[in-house]
Amino acid sequence: MEKHVQTITIHGGKEDYRPVKSLHPPIYQTVSFEQRGEALITHRDTELKYSREENPTVMLLEKKIALLEEGEDALCFASGMSAISSTLIHFLGKGDKILVPYESYGTTQKLIKRLAEKFGIEPIFVFPDTEEVLKHLDKGVKLVFLETITNPTLKVFDVPRIAEACKEVGATFVVDNTFATPVLYKPLRDGASVVVHSLTKYMVGHADAVGGAVVADLETTKELWDWRNNLGGILAPFEAFLIDRGLKTLELRMRRHCENALKVARYLRNHPKVEEVLYPSLPESPYHDLAKKLFKDYCAGGVLSFKIKGGRNEVIKFLQNLKMIFTSPSFGAPETIASYPVVSAAKQIPPEIREKLGITENLVRLAVGLENAEDIIADLDQALAKI
Repeated sequence: MEKHVQTITIHGGKEDYRPVKSLHPPIYQTVSFEQRGEALITHRDTELKYSREENPTVMLLEKKIALLEEGEDALCFASGMSAISSTLIHFLGKGDKILVPYESYGTTQKLIKRLAEKFGIEPIFVFPDTEEVLKHLDKGVKLVFLETITNPTLKVFDVPRIAEACKEVGATFVVDNTFATPVLYKPLRDGASVVVHSLTKYMVGHADAVGGAVVADLETTKELWDWRNNLGGILAPFEAFLIDRGLKTLELRMRRHCENALKVARYLRNHPKVEEVLYPSLPESPYHDLAKKLFKDYCAGGVLSFKIKGGRNEVIKFLQNLKMIFTSPSFGAPETIASYPVVSAAKQIPPEIREKLGITENLVRLAVGLENAEDIIADLDQALAKI
């Protein structure tokens, strides 16, 4: 009987599980693996026996993500929120303090608040600014959680400074690197403890799979493996296959996203119906110098935001008149996507806080896609003309 799982040696002795002569890794769409004699033990000291625990297609993707982020190991989850929730549950206990900026993904904030109510953790919400984070970071803080680039106003954190401060007080530093991807920035190089991703966005790159990942040292991933196993949040094999496919073009896609975003940002900042453009790669951005310091080729990614002169009515009219550009709350697809943050990503943030953050009624977020930049600009132009 043919064995469907073989062990081959790659990369200086590391094990990889796939048929030897396969150009593309297969999808191990199976629940169980044969247990005959000595069990096949993975690098996390777990047995390859049941796909809720380990799956070869998922494991191969995990190795690639770990290599991209320059971490010791990675775990893949069924969604970005599954990765984040497992990470928070693992590191935090009753009475522990978590420091998190107000401008974090709305569902992440909602999760932290629910964990606080149900399990007694203590969240400290601060303005999304490096100095504010450092000001509130003391020995009582167990964990700091922030995004490399905030959503939707594109603020940038000085990750190396915050990482150093976390080490001084013994806090775990978790960075959500979804916006930047490891192509533009690798937080672990600058001292972050853990990196999390929504693989749903740029990593898969085609808006056809949902997934999440955690990258950390081997000891941490071994401990997180138990939580993933107990909570049942492992990534499915077919989604792992799709995300693995997406990684093949990640660098090429990010380069195009960046080039297009900069062209669109330059166009919008000169438009008479646009009040302000938020994009760290523009020289007038207060985060321009930090973006140059942190990000490869000084590119701040494929997402920008801009404020239309007017308010909610003007924004809705603009969105309704877009023809090529898709309206949706997501990003990272080949297609350009426009969203209205006050009713999507930032909906969970209280209105008075949104105002302080600059998430106003006239703010539009644009996830710039891979189309011809002139086509994107033409669609923006005709929609703005109808306001």
